[in-house]
Amino acid sequence: MHEMSLMAGMLEIIEDTARQEGFARVERVILEIGRLSGVEAEAMRFAFDVGTHGSVAQGAELVIQETPGKGRCPACGRNSPLAAFYDACPHCGRYPMEVLAGREMRILSLDVE
Repeated sequence: MHEMSLMAGMLEIIEDTARQEGFARVERVILEIGRLSGVEAEAMRFAFDVGTHGSVAQGAELVIQETPGKGRCPACGRNSPLAAFYDACPHCGRYPMEVLAGREMRILSLDVE
């Protein structure tokens, strides 16, 4: 489960931010996860619950916003939704499409006290 190592990196960012900004507790974390990132939302929720124990984020709510995949066809130049990395262009049938969005995973915001 690579979500545990992703969670460890995310917690490091949260803890570093807490030290720099001087807050003692995180109440909510809003996390963006791209549909093409390979990150499972439920596994990330589990990793968050386990990984934040004893940290400034212990007991915080985790809100996950999923970003859809988007690609551009190198042949016809049109942008389209992308469900998988090697999907063909729905307009001209060529593939693979260039991935424009959907691979990201980032902390969008922290609600703190």
